[in-house]
Amino acid sequence: MEEQRERISSNSSLIHPKLMTVEYREDDPAKCTSAKMAKFRLARSITLNQIPSRSIVLNPFAPEALLNSDATAIQQTGLVVIDCSWVNATPHFKRKIGGIQRRLPALMAGNPTNYSKVGALSSLEASAAAFFIVGLHDYSEKLLSLYKWGGTFMSLNINVLNDYEKAQTQTEIKSLELDYFPQIAS
Repeated sequence: MEEQRERISSNSSLIHPKLMTVEYREDDPAKCTSAKMAKFRLARSITLNQIPSRSIVLNPFAPEALLNSDATAIQQTGLVVIDCSWVNATPHFKRKIGGIQRRLPALMAGNPTNYSKVGALSSLEASAAAFFIVGLHDYSEKLLSLYKWGGTFMSLNINVLNDYEKAQTQTEIKSLELDYFPQIAS
């Protein structure tokens, strides 16, 4: 544990974008990735009412996918991840939520609970993916270093993440999603 803290704090030259989490505490506290990000001061816990109006909010039901062009909003105002159980996600995201809503393009989970399931990412995986897509690779890697399976997430998704980062339009993202994950077409 101490070695992990040293590894995380030793690379302080990294850009430290503002990462915020809204935690519903519906899952096993020992496995809560957003709580661990907060514990290591890589994220700050907030309430729904505290979401900055110009921040990017990851919402799996948003019509538009995250693009590299969202980098400015993330660097200026931050990224918000809503941490809840996948079972309860629909009612949580049907509420009025501030910020700019974006969904992550399709990716495979690397965490042991949802390994290789498309779209069933942990809050940490979602945050790391978003930072990668907007070009903040070092910070993405820093987040993933919190867990032994972080490298698994990256190895499962590195090619598609690189392609998503290059995509300029929603149409390109959709085409890439269907190329990599044809099962989502239905």
